[in-house]
Amino acid sequence: MSVVGIDVGYQSCYVAVARAGGIETVANEYSDRSTPSFVSFGPRNRSIGAAAKSQVVSNSKNTVHGFKRFLGRAYTDPFIQSEKAKLPYELAQMPTGTTGIKLMYMEEEKVFSAEQMAAMLMTKLKETAENALKKPVADCVISVPCFYTDAERRSMIDAAQIAGFNCLRLMNETTAVALAYGIYKQDLPAPEEKPRNVVFVDLGHSAYQVSVCAFNKGKLKVLATAFDPHLGGKDFDEVLVDHFCVEFGKKYKLDVKSKIKALLRLYQECEKLKKLMSANSSDLPLNIECFMNDIDVSGKLNRGQFEEMCAGLFAKVEAPLRSILEQARLKKEDIYAVEIVGGATRIPAVKERIGKFFGKEICTTLNADEAVARGCALQCAILSPAFKVREFSITDLVPYPISLKWNSAAEEGLSDCEVFQKNHAAPFSKVLTFYRKEAFSLEAYYNCPKELPYPDPTLGQFLIQKVVPQANGESSKIKVKVRVNVHGVFSVSTASLVEIQKLEEGEEPMETEQQTKEEENKMHVDQEDQKSQGDASPQKETAEKKNEPEEMETSAEEAKQEKKNDQPPQAKKPKVKTKTVDLPIEHSLQWQLSNDTLNLFVENEGKMIMQDKLEKERNDAKNNVEEYVYEMRDKLSGLLEKFVGDDDRDLLSLKLEDTENWLYEDGEDQPKQVYIDKLAELKKLGQPIQERCQEAEERPKAFDDLGKKVQHYMKVVGAYKNQDEQYEHLDAVDMEKVEKLVNEAMAWMNNKMNQQSKQSLTLDPVIKVKEIQAKTKELVSACNPVVSKPKPKVEPPKEEQKEAEQNGPVNGQENTEAPPASNEKAPESKGQPAAPETTDSKLPEMDID
Repeated sequence: MSVVGIDVGYQSCYVAVARAGGIETVANEYSDRSTPSFVSFGPRNRSIGAAAKSQVVSNSKNTVHGFKRFLGRAYTDPFIQSEKAKLPYELAQMPTGTTGIKLMYMEEEKVFSAEQMAAMLMTKLKETAENALKKPVADCVISVPCFYTDAERRSMIDAAQIAGFNCLRLMNETTAVALAYGIYKQDLPAPEEKPRNVVFVDLGHSAYQVSVCAFNKGKLKVLATAFDPHLGGKDFDEVLVDHFCVEFGKKYKLDVKSKIKALLRLYQECEKLKKLMSANSSDLPLNIECFMNDIDVSGKLNRGQFEEMCAGLFAKVEAPLRSILEQARLKKEDIYAVEIVGGATRIPAVKERIGKFFGKEICTTLNADEAVARGCALQCAILSPAFKVREFSITDLVPYPISLKWNSAAEEGLSDCEVFQKNHAAPFSKVLTFYRKEAFSLEAYYNCPKELPYPDPTLGQFLIQKVVPQANGESSKIKVKVRVNVHGVFSVSTASLVEIQKLEEGEEPMETEQQTKEEENKMHVDQEDQKSQGDASPQKETAEKKNEPEEMETSAEEAKQEKKNDQPPQAKKPKVKTKTVDLPIEHSLQWQLSNDTLNLFVENEGKMIMQDKLEKERNDAKNNVEEYVYEMRDKLSGLLEKFVGDDDRDLLSLKLEDTENWLYEDGEDQPKQVYIDKLAELKKLGQPIQERCQEAEERPKAFDDLGKKVQHYMKVVGAYKNQDEQYEHLDAVDMEKVEKLVNEAMAWMNNKMNQQSKQSLTLDPVIKVKEIQAKTKELVSACNPVVSKPKPKVEPPKEEQKEAEQNGPVNGQENTEAPPASNEKAPESKGQPAAPETTDSKLPEMDID
């Protein structure tokens, strides 16, 4: 099972994976751990990441960035309409009413949804993770801003599905940072002690998020979050861009905003200048060559001027900080530490304001760019059975209050009820009880439209079907379970009809009172959290009985009887039979992709991936031809010069020149097979030359190896003839055979060496390296068994052997081979490892301490 955490950012993305050694942020093919959130479209393929970012200016209308903010939003959304004028590419409305992006792809005009664009980026991140882990990747945890609404979260899940991911959890970015911070802490308070409160400030490229979290050992609870979705690094960039647009207009009479390519170049330079000003307080230059109309422009700025221009943006920093303290009912003294992450927190004025607000030093113990991805990978490791991770529970929250409204059965008109208040724990489920005779619908909505960074507060409608009255015609009791799941998405998960059947005549039913508005609004909370998915527990059912409306009157005797019934297990069970029937629910969610549309997008993404692969193979084949042309041209006048004749050189040089001209004319855009054939045609002329060069380089070593073997065996033969004690046991006939083979091998080698020395280097060699190596192998296999034959062992007479066994070693020889006694354990050799024990194979484990 893969363990992958993905931080999908507005400007750049990070991928973290879990390995046996811990969490690691992996690098892409450019050895960069940051992958730009850019997708560029060409006539034949897509470029994603760094390759796409490099085309922002040259292919501006077909290079898309910043599409993360379009997820789950209608085309008519005021935010989308305000963004249109700032974008170099064109937006369009999808058939469903959501936002799409109009582009030229495969020489056709196409409109891609925001979900498809996000999926394309995730496809690249998936490829990066698979290259790092060397195996397919499916399961992952993906980060989202904590202020994302239901529609935006569902869009992100759909995008992950299109890319082939199984998203185990959408994790709020601030919660991921908190997990990355807390899971490694060894000194957290015990569960029964007062928690440690830590504030996390994340100021990224597009948004500002703040959260305060309570930590105990093995436990994290998010107390409150606050945010400003319109404050980020890009807003500081825009201030700089506006400043220089005005300056260049006055100084050079240029209307920068009229030329999109010039404006994009200015954005790039202003971003670099902003980063330099974070580290330098002196005047810094901004120079752009051939900016517009072949005019070079220049300007300068220092940190003091920058802070003065951005005073309005810096003033926005404190409001979310004040908000989380008010929501969590904490004082500044209750905060243990303030951790900052995000690229824009490197701006000195931002750090200064945050530190001044809390009256303490800011902590930067987390990696400002990678903390979110690492937190997501840790959450994925916790969810994965393949890794052993320290127990650490996470309780997130609901960022906006969620209410339900429905048509009242008792009164005409609408009734409504807040089911999840702001900052309610999540994931969480609640059970609502309704009394109905027929199907009814529930509408979920956010009841705080002013707090939403989203124009439409509607979440969706849920139609509870197949509701029938009881046998006596009264309204049936309907239990509806509503849930905010691990992704932070609201849903009506189940609905059930409770049927009550009497077992004896005269027995009163469990609930016979007429439904009232209080009963309709009555909610029973089941004890589901992130560890439990079940229905309401028996304890909560008891609590449900205690929460009956106050209007129900009972006599003293009935009260006594009721009191007895409230004391299980001694209480007498009511003689009624309760049966629940599951009811179907029809969902109608805001901007939800249909299954057919989702499947179509998955299919289209697969086709585009295949097209990208084919185009890459075609380009690789073309590059191979081009590389061979340049390589051979250099070698013909260098390394290969002495191995090619004049005629062959002229022929090959002419062929290389013709191929080069063809590559930049007719061969610019050809099928893959044409390039393969062209390369084979060139190699037909060039391969023999390269082989002659290779043979000349390797031949001396091959002859040297053969000569060494010949000399070795000649020495052995000479020693045998001189009756050397070492070889006196060898057979005479075998040694004669060895001598004959050695003489033949020496004669063969000398003959071939003489022939080769007379052969021109421009001709094929007389003898090839493979033949020399084969001759060496043949000589060794024939001679080695003879000359390395061991001496026969000489056994001592039986009397001496018996005496040796009784009296110890004989002739100074130690008996080192005597086995230990049968009742003693043989001692282990010093320094030698014991034999490994056999263990069952199991999944790799990771202990994160």
